[in-house]
Amino acid sequence: MNMTAAQAIVECMKRETINQVFCVPGESYLPVLDALYDEPTIRVISTRHEGGAAFMAEGYAKAALKPGVVLATRGVGATNLSIGVHTAYQDSTPMVVFLGQVHSKFRGREGFQEVDLDQFFKPISKWAVEVKDPERIPEIVQRAFRIAKSGRPGPVIVSLPEDILPVEREMSFGPVIQRPKPAPSETETNQVKQLLANATSPLIIAGGGIKLAKAEELLVGFAERFTIPVMTAFRRHDVFPNNHPMYAGHLGLGTSKKILQLVQDADVILALGTRLSEVTTQDYTLINNDQKLIHIDIEHDIIGKVYPPCLGIISDLYEALEMLQRIKVMPSWSVWAGKCNATYREVSDIPPSEDDVINKHIIHMLANKLPKESLLTNDAGNFAGWLHAFYPFTEKHTYVGPTSGAMGYGMPAALGAKLAYPSKIVVSLSGDGGFMMTVQELETAVRESIPIIALVFNNNMYGTIRMHQEIHYPKRVMATDLGTVSFVDLAVSIGAVGYQVDSLSQFESALDQALMSQKPTVIEIRTDKEQISVSSTITQLRNR
Repeated sequence: MNMTAAQAIVECMKRETINQVFCVPGESYLPVLDALYDEPTIRVISTRHEGGAAFMAEGYAKAALKPGVVLATRGVGATNLSIGVHTAYQDSTPMVVFLGQVHSKFRGREGFQEVDLDQFFKPISKWAVEVKDPERIPEIVQRAFRIAKSGRPGPVIVSLPEDILPVEREMSFGPVIQRPKPAPSETETNQVKQLLANATSPLIIAGGGIKLAKAEELLVGFAERFTIPVMTAFRRHDVFPNNHPMYAGHLGLGTSKKILQLVQDADVILALGTRLSEVTTQDYTLINNDQKLIHIDIEHDIIGKVYPPCLGIISDLYEALEMLQRIKVMPSWSVWAGKCNATYREVSDIPPSEDDVINKHIIHMLANKLPKESLLTNDAGNFAGWLHAFYPFTEKHTYVGPTSGAMGYGMPAALGAKLAYPSKIVVSLSGDGGFMMTVQELETAVRESIPIIALVFNNNMYGTIRMHQEIHYPKRVMATDLGTVSFVDLAVSIGAVGYQVDSLSQFESALDQALMSQKPTVIEIRTDKEQISVSSTITQLRNR
């Protein structure tokens, strides 16, 4: 069919069933915006900053389990959204980024806003390409979507010189392929059986590959059948129900030493769909050479990247768990699993006391008041420690968090997640530092009628950095104190609802009203600087 290169890009989106696109508009890709004008099935969300657009697309992709799409202009827009690309890369999130580029005749002359985009993004993307022939748009864009969602998902960058977009050509489209799903061989399945047959204390570490494969129910069935305890990798809480008797905790920042000891007590570890990141493995120290590691992942580069496995299997996790369900192993590890679950409950099922800081009370209240299928997102910061330690994720698709640790992520990601699940209550948790990095997207929420609830834990400082500062340079406070911001006034000024709370009763009232509202709502929670983390105060850090 005859169409412009810009129209061909939109046609590729339609074939991939893309119905949400995030952008900051730019003159370098106006023909694409014009083509989107004629496509009623795709909603274009214009944001206030490219970083916010990329976080929204990443949060949408994590929730919807389909590629997030972002558009931005040339070097200035591209560099602004690079934080979201890096997050998608580290978090294994499918994303396709279309970037307007300077005119082909101006390339290499340091044209206006020129950056060599494919080379700029190459280290933090699965593939980065610049299209030079308009007739190849269908081939390259369809390949971009295929790469983004196949194997270990991730971001793909497509650079579009502005002169090719309005060019009309006869376009030819290929089929939309299904995501490849390799399975373990019979030999590999028998090897797993043999390793488990000789195990005394096996343990599963489950990562994002479970969610991407939609294998949550299979993982529960596998754990139940063989009574093997399950821990979740960093910020992958919702891949296994936290109230299940086989659950043994979350491996992240500030994980209890008692839970870490369980990992070290295991003799066989099944790492399922996890890259065994620095945080999950506590700075790559958690697993030792005496343990037998079975590592199953869809991406061959992941296996052996951190720890050499006793057995490495390249497989989709749904296919792997289906195969492993059929093996027959005589040992039962119910006593070991019971010990692991009891340890987890000992450190997490602690109701807040009057002496506890408001953060813990609020997490406890969220767990009791929010519907179980509600979806939570979080920003980077120490405030998230209370969420990770005390909020029970009991349903799948209820959590979206940045394993990259990017500040400014929580609220925009919540907007993307809400667009993926309009019927769910979506709550974001942020510190005042991170919230201010993308606060402008609150206006996007108002303009686009995306009703999320944004909690802001305000202690007027960059708390995580202050904690490390006090550990390494006690009392020498530098660059971590922040000024006073009225988040209520800020919210109200752009049409959102705002509350400021100092007590649990005030928070409960604000939350009740927010749950009944259909407007974006900000609840500012004023917190004490002294309680700088779940386990320590500033005074305690200084005394150490």
